Amino acid sequence: MFDFSIVTNWFDALLTQTLGLSSFWSILIECVIIGVLILTAYALIAIALIFMERKVCAYFQCRLGPMRVGPWGIFQVFADVVKMLIKEIFSVDKADKFLYYIAPILVIIASVGTFSFLPWNKGAGILDFNVGVFMITAISSIGVLGIFMAGWASNNKYSVVSAMRGAVQMISYEMSLGLCLIAAVVLTGTMQVSGIVDAQTGPWNWLIFNTNYVVPINLPALIAFLVFLVAGNAEANRGPFDLAEAESELTAGYHTEYSGMGFGFYYLAEYLNLFVISGIATAVFLGGWAPLNVGFEAFDNVMNLIPGVIWFFGKTFFVVFMLMWVRWTFPRLRIDQILKLEWKYLMPLSLLNLVIVTIFVAFKLVG
Repeated sequence: MFDFSIVTNWFDALLTQTLGLSSFWSILIECVIIGVLILTAYALIAIALIFMERKVCAYFQCRLGPMRVGPWGIFQVFADVVKMLIKEIFSVDKADKFLYYIAPILVIIASVGTFSFLPWNKGAGILDFNVGVFMITAISSIGVLGIFMAGWASNNKYSVVSAMRGAVQMISYEMSLGLCLIAAVVLTGTMQVSGIVDAQTGPWNWLIFNTNYVVPINLPALIAFLVFLVAGNAEANRGPFDLAEAESELTAGYHTEYSGMGFGFYYLAEYLNLFVISGIATAVFLGGWAPLNVGFEAFDNVMNLIPGVIWFFGKTFFVVFMLMWVRWTFPRLRIDQILKLEWKYLMPLSLLNLVIVTIFVAFKLVG
């Protein structure tokens, strides 16, 4: 498996030793380059996800989806991006202007921040702190503020109701998300995202397979994985948990009064949050960039030839497809059903699962 840190160390040596730049300027240049790469990847993945969702939705509804702009409609999303960029950004009468304009920025900051923690390849993690899991949960919670501020500042009763729904839903499901991540931390013994992935390298060593049981499934990790997917779907305000954007009740929800790139930021964040949830699930439970090794040398050697970034994107888009499948299969839930699912079922199950995981690790029943 190629270690991308070889490339980063070479580039750092090029700046500091070959070009003779000071540590300040070399770090500044590296940060600018990484920032540009993050924003570029963020935009390109969002475009790919929007096109994918339209085609997946069309497939489940027995239609073609966008087909007119470019072959198979692949340029339709680019046309929509241009339209979004040139639309006028208007202000709302009697709105709280400061909160109104800062709310979408907070949402996009939370989305980009969590996006930066994804482990693309071995040695290619952009933000890889020793408390990475804690930082992910902390940064992602900023998005709740952006949603609530947008509804309150818009001076629109529908937006306020939507923001209250969205804030309650996201705060509630953060509990289950955090408990699932804690279970993974207990199983792997580290809070560093790259460390969690490293703990899953080797034959049948993804977290949901990593077990000493007779059955080839780590049941506590599998439960945490499934709960994480459900809670992550709700955290990203995706169907059937998209009650905050219920068009039949609240027009467009908390971003009703936004236009241009103000609305575009919420649109981008929704799709990238879907990718982030899927990427975190991939890194924590499905081995991240680690290949599928089964203990047969010939097969494992072939799997190891596939670059880690391909493994990561393949697993992540598989999870994305599953979540899209859920969205276009199940009807939208009511707010009482959404909260009942979390507080009466998912969180007690996550707590019980965490206790079981802790007992298994303490008595070395799982490894």
